[in-house]
Amino acid sequence: MTEKVILLVEDNPSDIDLTRRALDKGHILNELIVVSDGQEALDYLFGQGAFAGRDPADFPTLTLLDLKMPKVSGLEVLRRVRSDPRTRRMPVVILTSSREEQDMAEGYDLGVNSYIRKPVDFEHFVRSVAQLGLYWLVLNEDPPKVK
Repeated sequence: MTEKVILLVEDNPSDIDLTRRALDKGHILNELIVVSDGQEALDYLFGQGAFAGRDPADFPTLTLLDLKMPKVSGLEVLRRVRSDPRTRRMPVVILTSSREEQDMAEGYDLGVNSYIRKPVDFEHFVRSVAQLGLYWLVLNEDPPKVK
């Protein structure tokens, strides 16, 4: 990938729209790829199903992952991402409304890079997304590709 791509794994259309608006308002113009369930996320990441032929070595610069997903849960997506050497180093941020301590603990146990609770207030959400973008898309060094 020549451009730093963001993968948003989110099933709620309102939250997808809110995230798009927050990225725009935060002047984060990177391509946003949206998948609406855990299986679709895995298909995208590993170049399967509807994404057959996509080079899985071109993983997103940042994946924003909701936990409560249809078909395959966000935690299961994270488990599979971390268990595969090709995607093990890929930055994943859990972006969820879950306030369950068990979700947070399991996310960190599975190797998530960051766990962020979605703020209810739009302006706070915009600031959070802008800070995420600045850190992961500008300041952070991409992990080396697995050979």
